[in-house]
Amino acid sequence: ERPLGQNRGLSQEDVVEANDLLPEVDNPNDAGLGGGKAVVVAREFHQHRVVARLLAADESRALARTYSHTALVTLARDSLQSAREDISSGGPVPSLQSLVEEIEGRARALWQPSPRQVINATGVIIHTNLGRAPLSEDAAQAAMQAASGYSDLEVDLEKGERGGRDATLKSLVTRLTGAESALAVNNNAAALHLILSVLALGRDVIVSRGEAVEIGGGVRVPDIMKAGGARLVEVGTTNRTYLSDYQNAITENTALLLKVHTSNFKVIGFTESPDTRDLANIARDATIPLVHDVGSGCLVDTRQFGLSEEPTPQDSISAGADLVAFSGDKLLGGPQAGIIAGRKGIVSQLARHPLARAVRIDKMTMAALTATLLHYLKEEHLEKVPVWRMISISADSIQARAQSWQGQIGKGSEVVETQSTIGGGSLPGDTLPSFALRLRPPDGGSIDALAQALRTAPTPVIGRIEDDFLLLDPRTVLPEQETALMETVTCALSETPD
Repeated sequence: ERPLGQNRGLSQEDVVEANDLLPEVDNPNDAGLGGGKAVVVAREFHQHRVVARLLAADESRALARTYSHTALVTLARDSLQSAREDISSGGPVPSLQSLVEEIEGRARALWQPSPRQVINATGVIIHTNLGRAPLSEDAAQAAMQAASGYSDLEVDLEKGERGGRDATLKSLVTRLTGAESALAVNNNAAALHLILSVLALGRDVIVSRGEAVEIGGGVRVPDIMKAGGARLVEVGTTNRTYLSDYQNAITENTALLLKVHTSNFKVIGFTESPDTRDLANIARDATIPLVHDVGSGCLVDTRQFGLSEEPTPQDSISAGADLVAFSGDKLLGGPQAGIIAGRKGIVSQLARHPLARAVRIDKMTMAALTATLLHYLKEEHLEKVPVWRMISISADSIQARAQSWQGQIGKGSEVVETQSTIGGGSLPGDTLPSFALRLRPPDGGSIDALAQALRTAPTPVIGRIEDDFLLLDPRTVLPEQETALMETVTCALSETPD
């Protein structure tokens, strides 16, 4: 019988590697590889010899210098085990070089920074899959300073004693919303969970059937209520809920009224929903709080940009809501957080609960959130908060950028009109007029292959496919990313296979 490597058409120097990779079996015929001498030969080799040969390769030596020899040994053993399993299933015997390349790929995938920065050219401003709102330069710098050294997180420098960790944040939120007090937790679902756990444990919470929504990731308002120990009382119908529906449902066991902004979908046509002021009045008459989940945390009048009106925390507080809850990383344009603002007594009650500590934000989030809120207080958010800079930029400016890109890319690209969207479960159905660079792969190649080439580049670029073309919308590309974008696109167009 010929050695296994020759049976599979490998060179003689690959034979040792092939035999080394064979699974150890008591019965040669159990190997599934023809049995006989090949399996007998395989028993003469040990795993450490194969690992040593793999790690002796130049590529492996470079990885060991950059990363960890011990970790590299583990990856080599993992690759060998995968190879043995493939061979047992009748797969091809890998060469030494292919195993080294696999180890290199495993190492780079394991040790590269995560999450990686990508270029968002989709035209979706608050892209949940891409990390939602990018931070302003000031917010990112504030987070880095908080992370890289000590800070006055819980120290009153003036008095020389322990201070409150959220004093500055609370001051900013109350100034911007008109609330008496405020508290920040790690996301808006946590904010709602804390509110229900403290105010409605074992009691009823009244909510419109049309507002018992799923907020994303399979998480639904009824689920949050259940987790918080509250009993959901639905009133009205999906499309029409009247003030009387709430009034008739109030009992001695009612803990609060909950109004939820349906930020990620629209019900249009034959609809009815009480406004916040009317709900606040009946809640006050019943001596129970009204809690308003306004969702996206928008502090700006969106109508000035041709968008639908989005409820704001300040309007809700002004209308009489006792508590409002909203996200930090959507239309607010800051880091992931859930902000609770409202009456001082209720907010203090929430802050004292043990769950508040479990869901509180860390110093980096607090620093970034504080810096973001300062942009609004200084009325510089349209220039400095990326979300609002993207929303407010004119279509003419976007067209000019797209034309500049087209001039650099040349053949295979053209500028076309398109629409950008807000995303992130905010302002559903609303779009902004925009322009995009439309790409087609060279020589009739695959559009999917082009999209993959862009996604897997050293600087990943994410576009969107429409009508068998790949569109890159300048609205969501940060100015400092343009050079990398052009380099990546040029390279992808030159290398995309048919």
